[in-house]
Amino acid sequence: MSNRKDPPGSQPFMKRPDNTAFKQQKLPAWSPTLKAETVLPFFFLSGVACIMIGVLLIITAAGVQEIKVDYTEERDCADCYSLRLDRAKSIIDCACTVSFSLSEAFKGDVFMYYGLTNFHQNQRHYMVSRDNAQLVGRQYNLKNPSITCVPFDKYKNGTPIAPCGAIANSIFNDTLQLFYHPDKNTETPVPLLKTDISWFTDRTVKFQNPSPKDNLTAAFAGTARPFYWWKPVYQLSVEKNNNGFVNEDLIVWMRQAAFPSFKKLYRRLNRTQEFNEGLPAGNYSVKISYNYPVGKFKGRKSVILSTVSRLGGHSNFLGVAYCASGAIILIVAIFLTVVHLKFRKKSLGLEEE
Repeated sequence: MSNRKDPPGSQPFMKRPDNTAFKQQKLPAWSPTLKAETVLPFFFLSGVACIMIGVLLIITAAGVQEIKVDYTEERDCADCYSLRLDRAKSIIDCACTVSFSLSEAFKGDVFMYYGLTNFHQNQRHYMVSRDNAQLVGRQYNLKNPSITCVPFDKYKNGTPIAPCGAIANSIFNDTLQLFYHPDKNTETPVPLLKTDISWFTDRTVKFQNPSPKDNLTAAFAGTARPFYWWKPVYQLSVEKNNNGFVNEDLIVWMRQAAFPSFKKLYRRLNRTQEFNEGLPAGNYSVKISYNYPVGKFKGRKSVILSTVSRLGGHSNFLGVAYCASGAIILIVAIFLTVVHLKFRKKSLGLEEE
């Protein structure tokens, strides 16, 4: 048997692409020539478009009604604030009430938020202190929390914590109840809903209870509550569809905020009876079970009532950002236009000579 190789060219070119316009890259194409006459109008149009969008966002945000009530040390809440500075007294119940009034009715859907300041949920070690596999209901991770949860993963006796991590351990646990006072002698509870306050994908995909889901006491057997919780995770709510890892207050808290001052959705108005059109103008009060300590990190707590628009809540950040971006683009466009006209005249003068 001969080992002689055939000379080049004797074999057909098997790997050669077909001689078509597509495979030979001969299709007609448009290669734009970037000139000042074509680029500068694009800059001006982009700047004007950004400013128009920003103005629209600011006008829309201005139409959103919002009231913020800081209750950190407000009136009788000051005693609770001082009490929570002492960790040894953290299990002592403390309640207070703050009053406020609405000068005009909040029409339409109304949402109730709690706000925190100087709380850095965006701190790197804090952000990773969770076990997503545990939160999705995997049995192995339920009893063997991730190393990212340390030191909030297990008790000294080895009992695993569910949910583990610093984020779950520091959940906001004040209880807020809203009341309407149509007159001095009448106190009407405002009906609030605590469901559908979290992202749909969070409560249906990212958070799931372990099996058996119809018996959470058995499902979470062998685990313990986080260090700073007063009750285990399977006792967060009496509603079966809002208990355990799928508790919506827990889900809302677990989605970290990007800035140290933030608000998170707490409840939404149940538009029934006299609140069918929203919140009427008048006097209101919030009864607070004051549990969450903020004195150690010099933070503030507040309750916020707000309506929303099709473009979101009451925030001018996006509108101002669009306007600022548009203004910068216009300034750059004007500068480039001046440069273009200046050097264009020089080049024309050289050509004439």
